Amino acid sequence: MPYSHLNDFPADIRERAAAVRLACFDVDGTLTPGSLVIGEAGEMAKHFHVHDGLGMKLLREAGIEIALVTARRSPIVDARARELGITRVHQGVGDKRECLLSLCAGLSLQPGQSSFMGDDLGDLPALSVAGLAVAPDNAHPWVRERVHWRTRHAGGQGAARELCDLLLAASGRAEAVLARYTGA
Repeated sequence: MPYSHLNDFPADIRERAAAVRLACFDVDGTLTPGSLVIGEAGEMAKHFHVHDGLGMKLLREAGIEIALVTARRSPIVDARARELGITRVHQGVGDKRECLLSLCAGLSLQPGQSSFMGDDLGDLPALSVAGLAVAPDNAHPWVRERVHWRTRHAGGQGAARELCDLLLAASGRAEAVLARYTGA
């Protein structure tokens, strides 16, 4: 069952989440289930979850910066980012740690004010410096054992939304989001 209340999280995770001002996401295996669909002509397709997209939109509206950081290059990622209003899109990244540190520096943030969600070995360098390192439930075991927190959902199946909800709750903005949708 997904987490539903901020108090469902351990105190150290709540504290780390409350400090986050920049949320970074790997794409393949994190925002997607990790499978690549390649057609005969070389065209590629990716599967994104709408819950993750809304979560990232809500974070942006709450003033938390969003960045996509991926080793692959794909016009599909650019299209999804445009759809969500995400302007910090870094593709073809060989060193995700350096990318995260550069993003933090450009926003005048400390690495402890960032979160990074990733699922495989290439994400470990960024995960090692993020203030809140998160992996989806189906991340590689070597990654899962080296993060601060693991979601209950798999990549591309709502894992990113879990992180977004945690960040909204920890920043004190979840009730305002709920009120907007419930009219309360």
